Amino acid sequence: MRIIEGVVRPYAWGSRTAIASMQGRPVPSAHPEAELWFGSHPAGSARCVDVAGVGQDLVDVIDSDPIGCLGPSCTAAFGDRLPFLLKVLAADEPLSLQAHPSSEQARAGFERENARGVALDARDRNYRDPWHKPELIVATTPFDALAGFRAPEQTIRLLRELQVSALDPYLGMLAGQPDSEGLRALFTTWLTLPESLLRQLVPAVLGGAVDALSAGESEFTSELRTVCELGEAYPNDPGVLASLLLNNIHLEPGQGLYLAAGNLHAYLRGTGVEIMANSDNVLRGGLTPKHIDVPELLRVLDFTPVDVAALSPEVRTIGAERVYLTPAPEFRLSRVELDGTGLRHASSICFDMPGPQILAVLSGAIEVRPAGGAPLTVSAGRAMWITDDDPDVIVRAASARAVFYRALVPVAADANPEVPSSFASAAE
Repeated sequence: MRIIEGVVRPYAWGSRTAIASMQGRPVPSAHPEAELWFGSHPAGSARCVDVAGVGQDLVDVIDSDPIGCLGPSCTAAFGDRLPFLLKVLAADEPLSLQAHPSSEQARAGFERENARGVALDARDRNYRDPWHKPELIVATTPFDALAGFRAPEQTIRLLRELQVSALDPYLGMLAGQPDSEGLRALFTTWLTLPESLLRQLVPAVLGGAVDALSAGESEFTSELRTVCELGEAYPNDPGVLASLLLNNIHLEPGQGLYLAAGNLHAYLRGTGVEIMANSDNVLRGGLTPKHIDVPELLRVLDFTPVDVAALSPEVRTIGAERVYLTPAPEFRLSRVELDGTGLRHASSICFDMPGPQILAVLSGAIEVRPAGGAPLTVSAGRAMWITDDDPDVIVRAASARAVFYRALVPVAADANPEVPSSFASAAE
Protein backbone atom coordinates (compact mmCIF):
# COMPACT_ATOMS: atom_id res chain seq x y z
CA MET A 1 0.00 0.00 0.00
CA ARG A 2 1.67 3.22 -1.18
CA ILE A 3 0.70 6.76 -2.13
CA ILE A 4 1.07 7.47 -5.85
CA GLU A 5 1.47 10.76 -7.67
CA GLY A 6 -0.14 11.00 -11.09
CA VAL A 7 1.45 12.22 -14.31
CA VAL A 8 0.04 15.36 -15.95
CA ARG A 9 -0.32 15.15 -19.73
CA PRO A 10 -0.12 18.66 -21.30
CA TYR A 11 -2.20 18.21 -24.46
CA ALA A 12 -3.32 21.38 -26.23
CA TRP A 13 -7.03 20.73 -25.63
CA GLY A 14 -6.61 20.62 -21.86
CA SER A 15 -7.72 22.96 -19.10
CA ARG A 16 -5.47 25.47 -17.33
CA THR A 17 -7.56 25.33 -14.15
CA ALA A 18 -9.25 21.96 -13.47
CA ILE A 19 -6.31 19.75 -12.53
CA ALA A 20 -4.24 22.54 -11.00
CA SER A 21 -7.07 23.68 -8.72
CA MET A 22 -7.80 20.09 -7.67
CA GLN A 23 -4.18 19.69 -6.60
CA GLY A 24 -4.09 23.07 -4.86
CA ARG A 25 -1.63 24.64 -7.32
CA PRO A 26 -1.84 28.23 -8.66
CA VAL A 27 -4.26 28.79 -11.53
CA PRO A 28 -4.13 29.26 -14.40
CA SER A 29 -1.35 26.74 -15.02
CA ALA A 30 1.49 27.68 -17.35
CA HIS A 31 0.30 25.20 -19.98
CA PRO A 32 -2.95 23.35 -20.73
CA GLU A 33 -3.25 20.25 -18.53
CA ALA A 34 -5.46 17.68 -20.25
CA GLU A 35 -5.10 14.47 -18.24
CA LEU A 36 -3.79 13.24 -14.90
CA TRP A 37 -2.72 9.60 -15.23
CA PHE A 38 -2.89 7.15 -12.33
CA GLY A 39 -1.53 3.93 -13.74
CA SER A 40 1.52 2.06 -14.99
CA HIS A 41 1.39 3.01 -18.66
CA PRO A 42 4.97 3.08 -20.04
CA ALA A 43 4.31 6.48 -21.65
CA GLY A 44 3.45 8.01 -18.27
CA SER A 45 3.73 5.80 -15.22
CA ALA A 46 2.54 7.18 -11.90
CA ARG A 47 5.13 7.42 -9.11
CA CYS A 48 4.89 5.54 -5.84
CA VAL A 49 6.27 7.62 -2.98
CA ASP A 50 7.13 6.62 0.56
CA VAL A 51 6.90 8.71 3.74
CA ALA A 52 10.35 10.13 3.02
CA GLY A 53 9.25 11.27 -0.44
CA VAL A 54 11.40 8.72 -2.28
CA GLY A 55 9.71 7.70 -5.53
CA GLN A 56 9.60 4.71 -7.85
CA ASP A 57 7.60 4.28 -11.06
CA LEU A 58 4.51 2.15 -10.57
CA VAL A 59 5.38 0.14 -13.67
CA ASP A 60 8.68 -0.84 -12.02
CA VAL A 61 6.94 -1.70 -8.77
CA ILE A 62 4.63 -4.10 -10.62
CA ASP A 63 7.46 -5.56 -12.72
CA SER A 64 9.39 -6.40 -9.56
CA ASP A 65 6.55 -8.55 -8.17
CA PRO A 66 3.62 -8.99 -10.59
CA ILE A 67 1.93 -11.80 -8.67
CA GLY A 68 2.17 -9.95 -5.35
CA CYS A 69 0.91 -6.70 -6.87
CA LEU A 70 -1.76 -7.98 -9.24
CA GLY A 71 -2.70 -11.38 -7.84
CA PRO A 72 -2.95 -14.75 -9.60
CA SER A 73 -6.40 -14.19 -11.17
CA CYS A 74 -5.42 -10.86 -12.73
CA THR A 75 -2.09 -12.14 -14.09
CA ALA A 76 -3.78 -15.26 -15.47
CA ALA A 77 -6.25 -13.10 -17.36
CA PHE A 78 -4.05 -10.18 -18.46
CA GLY A 79 -0.41 -11.08 -17.89
CA ASP A 80 2.14 -9.21 -15.78
CA ARG A 81 0.64 -5.75 -16.41
CA LEU A 82 -2.00 -3.57 -14.79
CA PRO A 83 -4.88 -4.00 -17.26
CA PHE A 84 -6.46 -0.57 -16.73
CA LEU A 85 -5.45 3.09 -16.83
CA LEU A 86 -7.26 5.54 -14.54
CA LYS A 87 -7.30 9.25 -15.46
CA VAL A 88 -8.73 12.61 -14.60
CA LEU A 89 -9.63 14.17 -17.96
CA ALA A 90 -10.11 17.95 -18.29
CA ALA A 91 -11.14 19.19 -21.75
CA ASP A 92 -11.50 22.86 -22.61
CA GLU A 93 -11.55 22.10 -26.35
CA PRO A 94 -12.84 19.15 -28.41
CA LEU A 95 -10.79 15.98 -28.70
CA SER A 96 -10.41 14.13 -32.00
CA LEU A 97 -13.18 12.04 -33.52
CA GLN A 98 -12.05 8.47 -32.83
CA ALA A 99 -12.88 4.81 -32.26
CA HIS A 100 -11.13 1.80 -30.75
CA PRO A 101 -10.83 -1.76 -32.10
CA SER A 102 -12.16 -4.98 -30.61
CA SER A 103 -9.75 -7.50 -29.11
CA GLU A 104 -9.72 -9.54 -32.32
CA GLN A 105 -9.21 -6.47 -34.51
CA ALA A 106 -6.41 -5.20 -32.26
CA ARG A 107 -4.52 -8.49 -32.31
CA ALA A 108 -4.86 -8.89 -36.07
CA GLY A 109 -3.91 -5.27 -36.75
CA PHE A 110 -0.91 -5.39 -34.43
CA GLU A 111 0.42 -8.56 -36.06
CA ARG A 112 -0.26 -7.19 -39.55
CA GLU A 113 1.69 -3.97 -38.95
CA ASN A 114 4.51 -5.87 -37.26
CA ALA A 115 4.77 -8.14 -40.31
CA ARG A 116 4.99 -5.05 -42.53
CA GLY A 117 7.80 -3.68 -40.39
CA VAL A 118 5.96 -0.53 -39.26
CA ALA A 119 7.82 0.96 -36.30
CA LEU A 120 5.84 1.10 -33.05
CA ASP A 121 6.38 4.86 -32.84
CA ALA A 122 5.68 5.56 -36.52
CA ARG A 123 3.20 8.36 -37.15
CA ASP A 124 1.13 6.17 -39.46
CA ARG A 125 0.98 3.22 -37.06
CA ASN A 126 -2.60 2.28 -36.13
CA TYR A 127 -2.01 -0.56 -33.67
CA ARG A 128 0.65 0.00 -31.04
CA ASP A 129 -0.31 -3.04 -28.96
CA PRO A 130 -2.53 -6.13 -29.30
CA TRP A 131 -5.26 -5.03 -26.86
CA HIS A 132 -8.69 -3.48 -27.14
CA LYS A 133 -9.62 -0.24 -25.41
CA PRO A 134 -13.14 -0.04 -23.95
CA GLU A 135 -13.51 3.05 -21.82
CA LEU A 136 -15.82 4.65 -19.28
CA ILE A 137 -16.00 8.30 -18.30
CA VAL A 138 -17.89 9.62 -15.28
CA ALA A 139 -18.52 13.37 -15.31
CA THR A 140 -17.34 15.46 -12.38
CA THR A 141 -18.56 18.70 -14.02
CA PRO A 142 -21.13 19.21 -16.78
CA PHE A 143 -19.65 17.21 -19.67
CA ASP A 144 -20.46 17.17 -23.39
CA ALA A 145 -19.61 14.47 -25.91
CA LEU A 146 -20.48 12.99 -29.28
CA ALA A 147 -20.91 9.21 -29.25
CA GLY A 148 -22.57 6.56 -31.37
CA PHE A 149 -24.47 6.98 -34.62
CA ARG A 150 -27.88 8.60 -34.14
CA ALA A 151 -31.04 6.99 -35.53
CA PRO A 152 -31.11 7.87 -39.26
CA GLU A 153 -34.64 9.26 -39.04
CA GLN A 154 -33.47 11.88 -36.56
CA THR A 155 -30.43 12.76 -38.64
CA ILE A 156 -32.61 13.21 -41.71
CA ARG A 157 -34.71 15.74 -39.77
CA LEU A 158 -31.54 17.55 -38.67
CA LEU A 159 -30.14 17.78 -42.21
CA ARG A 160 -33.49 19.10 -43.47
CA GLU A 161 -33.56 21.73 -40.73
CA LEU A 162 -30.24 23.11 -42.00
CA GLN A 163 -31.91 23.97 -45.34
CA VAL A 164 -28.62 23.82 -47.25
CA SER A 165 -29.10 22.93 -50.90
CA ALA A 166 -25.55 21.60 -51.15
CA LEU A 167 -26.55 18.92 -48.65
CA ASP A 168 -29.39 17.59 -50.82
CA PRO A 169 -27.41 14.75 -52.50
CA TYR A 170 -26.17 13.53 -49.11
CA LEU A 171 -29.58 13.89 -47.49
CA GLY A 172 -31.01 11.81 -50.33
CA MET A 173 -28.36 9.15 -49.77
CA LEU A 174 -29.49 8.62 -46.17
CA ALA A 175 -33.20 9.10 -46.83
CA GLY A 176 -33.02 6.45 -49.53
CA GLN A 177 -31.38 3.96 -47.14
CA PRO A 178 -32.16 4.98 -43.53
CA ASP A 179 -30.17 2.24 -41.82
CA SER A 180 -26.63 1.31 -40.81
CA GLU A 181 -25.58 0.81 -44.45
CA GLY A 182 -26.90 4.25 -45.33
CA LEU A 183 -24.92 5.73 -42.43
CA ARG A 184 -21.80 3.88 -43.59
CA ALA A 185 -22.21 5.19 -47.15
CA LEU A 186 -22.76 8.80 -46.06
CA PHE A 187 -19.95 8.78 -43.49
CA THR A 188 -17.54 7.25 -46.02
CA THR A 189 -18.52 9.81 -48.65
CA TRP A 190 -17.96 12.74 -46.33
CA LEU A 191 -14.64 11.44 -45.01
CA THR A 192 -13.28 11.00 -48.54
CA LEU A 193 -14.54 14.24 -50.10
CA PRO A 194 -11.88 16.19 -52.02
CA GLU A 195 -10.62 19.26 -50.19
CA SER A 196 -12.12 21.51 -52.88
CA LEU A 197 -15.62 20.20 -52.07
CA LEU A 198 -15.03 20.38 -48.31
CA ARG A 199 -14.15 24.04 -48.66
CA GLN A 200 -17.58 24.66 -50.15
CA LEU A 201 -19.73 22.24 -48.14
CA VAL A 202 -18.48 22.86 -44.61
CA PRO A 203 -18.99 26.67 -44.70
CA ALA A 204 -22.43 26.15 -46.25
CA VAL A 205 -23.39 23.80 -43.40
CA LEU A 206 -22.10 26.27 -40.83
CA GLY A 207 -24.12 29.04 -42.43
CA GLY A 208 -27.22 26.87 -42.33
CA ALA A 209 -26.61 26.09 -38.66
CA VAL A 210 -26.27 29.78 -37.81
CA ASP A 211 -29.50 30.58 -39.62
CA ALA A 212 -31.34 27.73 -37.91
CA LEU A 213 -30.11 28.87 -34.50
CA SER A 214 -31.21 32.43 -35.26
CA ALA A 215 -34.74 31.12 -35.85
CA GLY A 216 -34.99 30.03 -32.21
CA GLU A 217 -34.90 26.87 -30.12
CA SER A 218 -35.49 23.57 -31.88
CA GLU A 219 -35.13 19.82 -31.44
CA PHE A 220 -31.53 20.10 -32.60
CA THR A 221 -30.28 23.25 -30.88
CA SER A 222 -27.40 21.39 -29.18
CA GLU A 223 -26.36 19.71 -32.42
CA LEU A 224 -26.41 23.03 -34.30
CA ARG A 225 -24.29 24.74 -31.66
CA THR A 226 -21.83 21.86 -31.68
CA VAL A 227 -21.33 21.90 -35.44
CA CYS A 228 -20.70 25.67 -35.29
CA GLU A 229 -18.09 25.23 -32.53
CA LEU A 230 -16.35 22.41 -34.36
CA GLY A 231 -16.37 24.32 -37.63
CA GLU A 232 -14.67 27.26 -35.95
CA ALA A 233 -12.03 25.07 -34.30
CA TYR A 234 -11.45 22.80 -37.34
CA PRO A 235 -12.36 24.69 -40.52
CA ASN A 236 -13.01 22.49 -43.56
CA ASP A 237 -12.42 19.29 -41.58
CA PRO A 238 -14.61 16.33 -42.65
CA GLY A 239 -15.11 15.55 -38.96
CA VAL A 240 -17.34 18.64 -38.78
CA LEU A 241 -19.73 16.96 -41.19
CA ALA A 242 -19.40 13.58 -39.46
CA SER A 243 -20.46 15.16 -36.17
CA LEU A 244 -23.94 15.63 -37.68
CA LEU A 245 -24.39 11.84 -37.64
CA LEU A 246 -23.63 11.28 -33.95
CA ASN A 247 -25.59 11.49 -30.72
CA ASN A 248 -24.99 14.76 -28.91
CA ILE A 249 -24.69 13.78 -25.24
CA HIS A 250 -24.72 15.94 -22.12
CA LEU A 251 -23.70 14.45 -18.76
CA GLU A 252 -24.31 15.99 -15.38
CA PRO A 253 -21.83 15.24 -12.56
CA GLY A 254 -22.09 11.61 -11.56
CA GLN A 255 -23.44 10.40 -14.91
CA GLY A 256 -21.35 8.03 -16.98
CA LEU A 257 -20.73 7.11 -20.62
CA TYR A 258 -19.40 3.68 -21.63
CA LEU A 259 -17.78 3.28 -25.05
CA ALA A 260 -17.27 -0.20 -26.43
CA ALA A 261 -15.26 -1.19 -29.49
CA GLY A 262 -16.31 0.43 -32.75
CA ASN A 263 -18.10 3.39 -31.17
CA LEU A 264 -17.21 6.64 -32.96
CA HIS A 265 -16.94 9.41 -30.38
CA ALA A 266 -15.39 12.72 -29.40
CA TYR A 267 -15.30 14.42 -26.02
CA LEU A 268 -16.14 18.10 -26.40
CA ARG A 269 -15.70 19.77 -23.02
CA GLY A 270 -15.80 19.14 -19.30
CA THR A 271 -13.98 17.28 -16.56
CA GLY A 272 -14.43 13.65 -15.62
CA VAL A 273 -12.80 10.53 -14.29
CA GLU A 274 -11.96 8.13 -17.12
CA ILE A 275 -10.95 4.49 -16.92
CA MET A 276 -9.98 2.34 -19.86
CA ALA A 277 -8.26 -0.86 -20.81
CA ASN A 278 -4.52 -0.17 -20.88
CA SER A 279 -4.03 0.28 -24.64
CA ASP A 280 -2.82 2.88 -27.13
CA ASN A 281 -4.96 1.77 -30.06
CA VAL A 282 -6.85 4.76 -31.50
CA LEU A 283 -8.28 5.12 -35.00
CA ARG A 284 -9.12 8.74 -35.78
CA GLY A 285 -11.76 10.09 -38.11
CA GLY A 286 -11.33 13.86 -37.99
CA LEU A 287 -11.01 16.97 -35.82
CA THR A 288 -7.27 16.38 -35.60
CA PRO A 289 -4.02 16.99 -37.49
CA LYS A 290 -2.92 13.44 -36.57
CA HIS A 291 -2.86 10.40 -38.84
CA ILE A 292 -6.20 9.23 -40.25
CA ASP A 293 -6.47 5.83 -41.94
CA VAL A 294 -9.97 5.85 -43.47
CA PRO A 295 -10.05 2.22 -44.69
CA GLU A 296 -8.94 0.88 -41.31
CA LEU A 297 -11.35 3.14 -39.45
CA LEU A 298 -14.21 1.87 -41.62
CA ARG A 299 -13.18 -1.69 -40.84
CA VAL A 300 -13.43 -1.00 -37.12
CA LEU A 301 -16.53 1.21 -36.91
CA ASP A 302 -19.92 -0.06 -35.82
CA PHE A 303 -22.55 1.87 -37.79
CA THR A 304 -25.49 0.37 -35.92
CA PRO A 305 -27.61 3.30 -34.65
CA VAL A 306 -27.55 3.48 -30.86
CA ASP A 307 -29.78 5.23 -28.37
CA VAL A 308 -28.09 7.43 -25.78
CA ALA A 309 -29.57 5.38 -22.94
CA ALA A 310 -27.75 2.30 -24.24
CA LEU A 311 -24.40 4.06 -23.68
CA SER A 312 -25.08 4.68 -19.99
CA PRO A 313 -23.56 2.15 -17.58
CA GLU A 314 -25.73 0.42 -15.02
CA VAL A 315 -25.24 2.07 -11.62
CA ARG A 316 -25.66 0.41 -8.24
CA THR A 317 -25.33 2.27 -4.96
CA ILE A 318 -24.34 0.37 -1.83
CA GLY A 319 -23.75 2.61 1.15
CA ALA A 320 -21.17 5.23 0.30
CA GLU A 321 -20.11 3.50 -2.92
CA ARG A 322 -21.68 4.20 -6.31
CA VAL A 323 -20.59 1.42 -8.70
CA TYR A 324 -20.59 1.85 -12.49
CA LEU A 325 -21.05 -1.57 -14.11
CA THR A 326 -19.80 -2.30 -17.63
CA PRO A 327 -18.97 -5.49 -19.58
CA ALA A 328 -15.23 -4.65 -19.56
CA PRO A 329 -13.26 -7.37 -17.74
CA GLU A 330 -10.23 -5.09 -17.26
CA PHE A 331 -11.80 -2.56 -14.91
CA ARG A 332 -14.57 -1.56 -12.57
CA LEU A 333 -14.98 2.02 -11.37
CA SER A 334 -16.88 3.40 -8.40
CA ARG A 335 -17.33 6.75 -6.74
CA VAL A 336 -17.17 7.05 -2.96
CA GLU A 337 -18.20 10.09 -0.93
CA LEU A 338 -17.37 10.15 2.77
CA ASP A 339 -18.53 12.65 5.39
CA GLY A 340 -15.97 13.56 8.00
CA THR A 341 -18.68 14.99 10.23
CA GLY A 342 -20.70 11.77 10.15
CA LEU A 343 -23.92 13.75 9.83
CA ARG A 344 -25.03 13.10 6.23
CA HIS A 345 -23.01 10.21 4.80
CA ALA A 346 -20.83 7.35 5.96
CA SER A 347 -17.53 8.48 7.41
CA SER A 348 -15.65 5.28 6.55
CA ILE A 349 -15.74 2.30 4.24
CA CYS A 350 -14.01 -1.09 4.31
CA PHE A 351 -12.52 -2.76 1.23
CA ASP A 352 -11.65 -6.44 1.21
CA MET A 353 -11.50 -7.35 -2.48
CA PRO A 354 -8.38 -9.08 -3.84
CA GLY A 355 -6.40 -7.86 -6.82
CA PRO A 356 -4.90 -4.42 -7.55
CA GLN A 357 -6.79 -1.24 -6.66
CA ILE A 358 -6.24 2.49 -7.07
CA LEU A 359 -8.09 5.05 -4.96
CA ALA A 360 -7.86 8.49 -6.62
CA VAL A 361 -8.89 11.43 -4.44
CA LEU A 362 -10.66 14.29 -6.21
CA SER A 363 -11.63 16.46 -3.26
CA GLY A 364 -10.85 16.62 0.43
CA ALA A 365 -8.58 13.95 1.92
CA ILE A 366 -8.84 10.34 3.04
CA GLU A 367 -7.02 8.25 5.61
CA VAL A 368 -6.30 4.67 4.53
CA ARG A 369 -5.54 2.22 7.34
CA PRO A 370 -4.50 -1.38 6.62
CA ALA A 371 -5.43 -4.07 9.12
CA GLY A 372 -2.79 -3.97 11.84
CA GLY A 373 -0.86 -1.11 10.22
CA ALA A 374 -0.35 2.65 10.37
CA PRO A 375 -2.66 4.90 8.32
CA LEU A 376 -1.63 6.99 5.32
CA THR A 377 -3.35 10.25 4.38
CA VAL A 378 -4.06 10.97 0.72
CA SER A 379 -5.02 14.48 -0.37
CA ALA A 380 -6.87 15.67 -3.48
CA GLY A 381 -4.98 15.09 -6.72
CA ARG A 382 -3.11 12.06 -5.40
CA ALA A 383 -4.01 8.37 -5.13
CA MET A 384 -3.43 5.20 -3.14
CA TRP A 385 -2.02 2.02 -4.69
CA ILE A 386 -3.27 -1.17 -3.03
CA THR A 387 -1.85 -4.53 -4.10
CA ASP A 388 -3.23 -8.05 -3.97
CA ASP A 389 -0.77 -8.80 -1.16
CA ASP A 390 -1.96 -5.89 0.99
CA PRO A 391 -4.35 -6.56 3.88
CA ASP A 392 -7.92 -5.28 4.02
CA VAL A 393 -8.15 -1.53 4.46
CA ILE A 394 -10.50 0.91 6.16
CA VAL A 395 -10.81 4.27 4.43
CA ARG A 396 -11.94 7.24 6.54
CA ALA A 397 -12.68 10.82 5.65
CA ALA A 398 -9.80 13.06 6.72
CA SER A 399 -11.78 16.21 5.88
CA ALA A 400 -15.35 17.38 6.25
CA ARG A 401 -16.09 15.93 2.79
CA ALA A 402 -13.96 13.55 0.80
CA VAL A 403 -14.63 12.16 -2.68
CA PHE A 404 -12.51 9.49 -4.31
CA TYR A 405 -12.80 7.06 -7.20
CA ARG A 406 -11.94 3.41 -6.79
CA ALA A 407 -10.59 1.35 -9.69
CA LEU A 408 -10.15 -2.40 -9.54
CA VAL A 409 -9.99 -5.49 -11.76
CA PRO A 410 -13.30 -7.35 -11.55
CA VAL A 411 -11.94 -10.74 -12.66
CA ALA A 412 -9.62 -10.60 -9.65
CA ALA A 413 -12.47 -9.65 -7.35
CA ASP A 414 -15.09 -12.19 -8.26
CA ALA A 415 -16.12 -14.71 -10.89
CA ASN A 416 -18.79 -12.42 -12.35
CA PRO A 417 -17.28 -9.07 -13.50
CA GLU A 418 -20.69 -7.42 -13.76
CA VAL A 419 -21.85 -7.96 -10.19
CA PRO A 420 -20.13 -6.22 -7.27
CA SER A 421 -19.46 -8.22 -4.13
CA SER A 422 -17.61 -8.16 -0.83
CA PHE A 423 -17.76 -4.51 0.00
CA ALA A 424 -19.44 -2.73 2.87
CA SER A 425 -19.62 0.72 4.38
CA ALA A 426 -19.93 1.83 7.95
CA ALA A 427 -20.98 5.17 9.37
CA GLU A 428 -19.33 6.27 12.56
